[in-house]
Amino acid sequence: MVLEATMLVLDNSEWMRNGDYTPSRWEAQSDAVNMIFDAKTNSNAESEVGLMTMAGKSPEVLVTLTQDVGKILTALHSTKVAGTSDLLTGINVASLALKHRQNKNQRQRVIVFVGSPVANSEQDLVKLGKRLKKNNVAVDIVNFGEDEENEDKLSKFIEAINSGDNSHLLSIPAGPQLLSDIILTSPILQEEGGESGGAGPSGSGGGGGGNQFEFGVDPSMDPELAMALRMSLEEEQARQRAAENASGTQGSTLPTVSEGAESSAIAAVAAPSASTGLAGSGSMVAHGAEAITGEGANADDESEEAMLQKAIALSQAGAGDEDVEMAAADPDAGKGSGKAVVAGQHEGDEDEEMDEDEAIARAIEMSLAERGEDDADAAKK
Repeated sequence: MVLEATMLVLDNSEWMRNGDYTPSRWEAQSDAVNMIFDAKTNSNAESEVGLMTMAGKSPEVLVTLTQDVGKILTALHSTKVAGTSDLLTGINVASLALKHRQNKNQRQRVIVFVGSPVANSEQDLVKLGKRLKKNNVAVDIVNFGEDEENEDKLSKFIEAINSGDNSHLLSIPAGPQLLSDIILTSPILQEEGGESGGAGPSGSGGGGGGNQFEFGVDPSMDPELAMALRMSLEEEQARQRAAENASGTQGSTLPTVSEGAESSAIAAVAAPSASTGLAGSGSMVAHGAEAITGEGANADDESEEAMLQKAIALSQAGAGDEDVEMAAADPDAGKGSGKAVVAGQHEGDEDEEMDEDEAIARAIEMSLAERGEDDADAAKK
């Protein structure tokens, strides 16, 4: 929106005591000031608004350019209605206040409330308008109360100052409608969200201007409702984005899962249960790994088979040594079982179970032979 520095010039003359506007001319003017301040500051974060009066002893600047609405309200509360207004001097003082603005990028604008007869001549007003036009100062005039009497003078003034339709004259006849509502729907605040058509005070009339407000609510009239609607919209948009991201993630990942990735996931799940087999067998590949790669079972079988062969070889070597000693001690014991004496030479020729049976049989024969020799010795004695 437009970055502006705006001076509001109030008519605080005795004419403001009249009650032909709701609730009175002065109260209606004060409400309009509050509304214009909100509209200007909400349209741009760097826009500023000042306040002054043009009646009483002389025109007086109440508040310099500011963004603090508290200063504006305090000045309105302390302003007294007295004297007659001086439109020419009031606009000159307002233009000087705008000239000393700190931010030179702000456009200069004066909004004047005229609710009493204008005493200045038409020639002086036209001269002032031309000078302000050279200084790039725009002027909006709200003509109410004595609107018919001031219409001609103020029209000439706006024609002289107007440049690119940047200045406006708004004449508002007396009636039950609020002054602030009519200003809000006028070209004066068109850029700040107002509507330029002939809509009623509710802003629902021609030109579709009611849609220019976000959510259809004027933030200056009900800021809390506008903020609540804005926060609700942001939360709903955030929820929709989260739902779209979640659905997009699922749709992009599920169809692209490959067979290898699925097998890797199965292997990761099976890894904890396979760790017990690793500790017991000494193999680096878990039991059942053949379901994943087809290589784990072979590696496991080879390691177990090597360990088994080693155990059998040690067992057979021990049995062979014992048989040799037994054969040397008793030559006749090995005649019927020569196979037991040379059992160590048949390593790998027969299964492990056969070697154990033969060893048991040889042990029984040797036991019987020793018992027989003991009986024979006892009989001799």
